[in-house]
Amino acid sequence: MKILVASPEIVPFAKTGGLADVTGALSKALERLGEDVTVIMPKYQVIDDNKFGLEYIGKKVSVPISNRVEEAKIYRGYINNKIPVYFIDRVKYYDRPYLYSTPQGDYPDNAERFIYFSRAIIETCKAIGLKPDVIHCNDWQTGMVTVYLKTLYNNDSVFNNTATVFTVHNLGYQGLFWHLDMHLTNLGWDIFNPEGIEFYGKINILKGGLVYSDIITTVSRTYSLEIQTEEYGHGLDGVLRKRRNDLYGIINGIDYDEWNPATDKYIAVKYSKGNLSGKWECKKDLLQTYGIQPIKKIPVIAVISRLADQKGFDLIAEIIDDLMRLELQFVLLGTGTEKYHKIFKDIGKKYPSMTGIKIGFDNVLAHKIEAGADMFLMPSRYEPCGLNQLYSLKYGTIPIVRATGGLNDTIEDYDPVKRTGNGFKFFEYSPKALFATIEKAIGIYNDDLRWNRLMADAMGKDFSWTNSAREYIELYKKAVKKRTKT
Repeated sequence: MKILVASPEIVPFAKTGGLADVTGALSKALERLGEDVTVIMPKYQVIDDNKFGLEYIGKKVSVPISNRVEEAKIYRGYINNKIPVYFIDRVKYYDRPYLYSTPQGDYPDNAERFIYFSRAIIETCKAIGLKPDVIHCNDWQTGMVTVYLKTLYNNDSVFNNTATVFTVHNLGYQGLFWHLDMHLTNLGWDIFNPEGIEFYGKINILKGGLVYSDIITTVSRTYSLEIQTEEYGHGLDGVLRKRRNDLYGIINGIDYDEWNPATDKYIAVKYSKGNLSGKWECKKDLLQTYGIQPIKKIPVIAVISRLADQKGFDLIAEIIDDLMRLELQFVLLGTGTEKYHKIFKDIGKKYPSMTGIKIGFDNVLAHKIEAGADMFLMPSRYEPCGLNQLYSLKYGTIPIVRATGGLNDTIEDYDPVKRTGNGFKFFEYSPKALFATIEKAIGIYNDDLRWNRLMADAMGKDFSWTNSAREYIELYKKAVKKRTKT
């Protein structure tokens, strides 16, 4: 099967979050299973041509946008020297310091940038002679691909049998723009209605992906159910309920080539399920990095996250003083809302000997945190899937999570009597519930035998991409079958 994975960001080339990890790792897993995979994304300023061996293939595409045509060069690179990755090089749109937004806010022309990208994906297929069986679109930035294939390109022989699968990684990000941007699409106003891409008087590009794709997926089974409710649906729950028979939840996998304490090049000492002795050395290394005195019997609780309301930081802020009265150390790595920057900087100043706060992102430090921490905190208000809880399991760093979305699907609450479970889970979104769960985790941590067994059990869980990739392949087949019937 010829599969085109279309995404606004893909590891190792450009990344702002988990979307890039997922699309990069899934592409590799599909190729290992024998599928014919091609990848496409914008050519951003952050992508180093020399580092990745990118080459201009001598082809350009002319893409209509509003009442003009914008030309783009096509570059090519590879993932693992096997999977071709095509890059849409339009300097006007993508040669910028950031992918989607500056610290001051979103780029004002994001509608134009990603409507252009969606149509350029289709034109690039024609330019390079690719007739995909499936185009797997990811998030709102590729949503217009599904719209175009059912409208302007509906009778194009190249795409007669091309199906679309549209994956929602986070329904909270929808690509909402004012209605006067409709001219950018070169489509008629007939699709600007409640059954099309109109959303309370605005253009909603993610809604276009939901309405026009053959199959919809999201990144965990629980999240696929949650987003059909008013509480989690961000105004699109009605659209999703209408398409519930075409909506599937597939849990994200993780790339064990990148996240594995037995092979991790970034950590102080490698270790494994069968030999946990390196964990303490990694803990010392982590705390020394933050300037904190390592104490073997005191647990380190860690956070790596985008600092946003979604992630439950209001709960942490409310109980931090009570937490600091317990015997624990706390480290954080993340960037996001200025409100939380200030909150956690203030926490670092108030408790300098017990907390380490770094505002920003550092991939090496992220690996050190996963290896050196004892527990990993994810008290999210909602969480489509989450990746860090899966990384943490592999590193024997026990997750403490709220039971929502993929966190609910992947973490089983530890039962000390039955010796079942791989982490600690709470349900009520409240500071009290979070604090009680942390207290429970610390109680188990103080029992060396139970904790070591829990670590070993967690490290034995398999969340590799192979099983998830097989599920995607079955959905691709369903999408193709559905497409050929219409």
